Amino acid sequence: MKIMSVTPRTFHLIAPSGYCQNQAAAQLAVRRLQEQGHQVNNQAAIARRSQRFAGSDEERLRDLDLLQTEADIVMAVRGGYGATRLLADFDAAALAVRLKERPMAICGHSDFTVIQMALLQAGGQSFSGPMLTANFGAETLSDFTVEHFWQALTSPAFTLEWQTTPQEVDVSGTLWGGNLAMLTSLIGTPWLPEIEGGILVIEDINEHPFRVERMLLQLAQHGVLARQKAIVTGSFTGVKLSDYDNGYDFDSVWQLIHQLTGLPVVTDLEFGHHWHTVTLPLGAEGRLRVTGDAARLHITGHPTLQERA
Repeated sequence: MKIMSVTPRTFHLIAPSGYCQNQAAAQLAVRRLQEQGHQVNNQAAIARRSQRFAGSDEERLRDLDLLQTEADIVMAVRGGYGATRLLADFDAAALAVRLKERPMAICGHSDFTVIQMALLQAGGQSFSGPMLTANFGAETLSDFTVEHFWQALTSPAFTLEWQTTPQEVDVSGTLWGGNLAMLTSLIGTPWLPEIEGGILVIEDINEHPFRVERMLLQLAQHGVLARQKAIVTGSFTGVKLSDYDNGYDFDSVWQLIHQLTGLPVVTDLEFGHHWHTVTLPLGAEGRLRVTGDAARLHITGHPTLQERA
């Protein structure tokens, strides 16, 4: 896939989670973006550190004060842990209003999911997709990831196509989700959106199938899955099964969740903690269709970057 030509944009980096251990990869990402003609602001967030975090809670919270930011794209440096500590003081409602006045693409995944869910609960949309270090700073840049990133940020409507487990599905609803562990961590808090008739997309890393099953059962028992029309599974990487599992794998989990909820579970979207990942606008409208093993997700209703004069 050839990387599409894009208008030079202004990136604003934020680091609300863990310290960026791979400083070289982050600097490589900055250089790549600059070589494409983009401006990269707030680079100080890359090297900032307090214990395991990318700065103190106060410093990382200031990263989320984006009301006056004129950047086109706000991108998380990395995930890790730390964003949850900021939720009580994060003014998601004010940022949601700001985004309606002037579209700005806020992009990240992993630990950043909790910020995205708080924003979605307040009526603001963001993009679940690549981050600076792991994706744009990868040793070999993924054309697939870059192409899908710009497609999501600039196209008012686009379609993702992939191969999945054979079934017949045709549903429409609000597209939302992200990292499964982070979604589950928000149960019982004010920051988990109550999405009715949604298409829930999930991914994770270093989580064994039994842990993924347990988290999905918790979402089901809390009533979240009963409000959805379908589940789409992305990448579940970093897991090694053993003889003890005796055939118990992710397919076993998806089958159980389908049996318990009646929801179609559409697998194998390239999304999440992976070199190749699509970018999904959270809060957009999606139409999910599966015929045989061919899945199509048509996405509309999300903000896009404005063309410069």
